[in-house]
Amino acid sequence: MNFGHPKATVLFAGNDLFIGITPSQNSLTMDTNSQRAIAPSPMELLLVALGSCTAVDVIGILAKKRADVTEYRVEVRGERRDDHPRSYQKMELHHIVRGRNISERSLKHAIELSESKYCSVAATLRPTAEIVSSYELIEAEARENQ
Repeated sequence: MNFGHPKATVLFAGNDLFIGITPSQNSLTMDTNSQRAIAPSPMELLLVALGSCTAVDVIGILAKKRADVTEYRVEVRGERRDDHPRSYQKMELHHIVRGRNISERSLKHAIELSESKYCSVAATLRPTAEIVSSYELIEAEARENQ
């Protein structure tokens, strides 16, 4: 079956381990044994995919607004259904931004643009999962990173 699009491949490596090969030929190990957890599970990777997709958007938008970001991280939590399929029913993104002269309005706008227009992972998940964002803006001291 060829859809004319890049393909990912998943190989069973034995003992509840899988190797994922991305369309760009990067590989990663996944562990489906939650007790052992020596590698991320597919559902954990979904949290990372959502967080990284929105982070790329937000940091890019802030850079265009000439914001002086000295530190940025996104924490992502997912609430799963109790019944199978145990999909995420709610996902929470918390953006923590440290920098100088960053307006709360600019940060809020960057997050909203990512959510509503740019983040393709969120757009893919949103039909089945509620996605909620919050943020924390920390003013950096003038002497930091000099």
